[in-house]
Amino acid sequence: FQAEDGIRDSVASRGLGDVYKRQIIGFALAGYSVIANDSIQTLGTFIASKKKWFKWYTLAGSASAVMIIALAWGWYSYDGDISYGRLTRIPYQEIQWYHAVAPAILLLLTRIGIPVSTTFLVLSAFASTVVLEKMLMKSVVGYGLAAMVAYIAWIGVSKFINEKFDEVDEKWVGFWRNAVWISSGWLWWVWLSHDVANIAVYLPRQLDLTLLLIVMGYFTALLFYIFYIQGGPIQKVVLEKTGTRYARSATIINVIYAGVLFYFKELNDLPMSTTWVFVGLLCGRELAIATMNKEYKLGYVFPLIGKDFLKMVFGLTVSVGIVLAIHYVIIPNNWF
Repeated sequence: FQAEDGIRDSVASRGLGDVYKRQIIGFALAGYSVIANDSIQTLGTFIASKKKWFKWYTLAGSASAVMIIALAWGWYSYDGDISYGRLTRIPYQEIQWYHAVAPAILLLLTRIGIPVSTTFLVLSAFASTVVLEKMLMKSVVGYGLAAMVAYIAWIGVSKFINEKFDEVDEKWVGFWRNAVWISSGWLWWVWLSHDVANIAVYLPRQLDLTLLLIVMGYFTALLFYIFYIQGGPIQKVVLEKTGTRYARSATIINVIYAGVLFYFKELNDLPMSTTWVFVGLLCGRELAIATMNKEYKLGYVFPLIGKDFLKMVFGLTVSVGIVLAIHYVIIPNNWF
């Protein structure tokens, strides 16, 4: 609170208008870019498996309802902090022009369909190098754990079902279709408890009710747009993977991914890259399917997962460049 009081004094001396403009611009850019880029992780399989059966606005309304409840629960449980305590190691800061650079870059990458870590790309502009290093280590562990869990899980799954085909007994069709709704809702909630911090970092750590409602309204509008465009170009990352359009496959992906994210959420309050966890899960899954299915060539799998990994490394490189530029070039020289 002392840090926030000091920032308010600085704001008063430098003019409210410019500071609030930067804060609004940063929040608006971060909100769109984070949700649009990360929609493939949580809502990608949901959109892919449900768009044939339901109108886009029905799906968007369902996702918005879960989002509103999740934000309200975080706000109530964490004393007005919608980030679920993910920002305790990143103090509130007066928003500068360079804080808006990260979500602007992320928005550009999203438009051309490149999935990158929004946690690294956005929070790198606020975090110290020490915190960024810890975030990186946690994310690397998350990637490895997700890949290992997914590989073992799908080795077991492949003994009973073939995910290259939607071969489901008629009596189980209803079960899997309903399971997608439940598993997607749980995954969406767990993801929000991680990555909403990437947007809330532009806001005070404790929100009043009015600001909470404004945030909910903006996020809802974003979700309806994302569902309207069916995820956008970045949805290709999900669609090119084996069987992700099938309700059964989408449910299994959701449950395992949500379980891994929930584990890291309970582990500590340090932010991490959910994108790395998601790509690790898809990597382990594709390798397991290729191992168990002789018709599925490893020569096809490795370029596929390698391409996703290179995209993650690219995003990490940009993030490290941002944090180094801020701490060693911009701040010391006091550039405006």
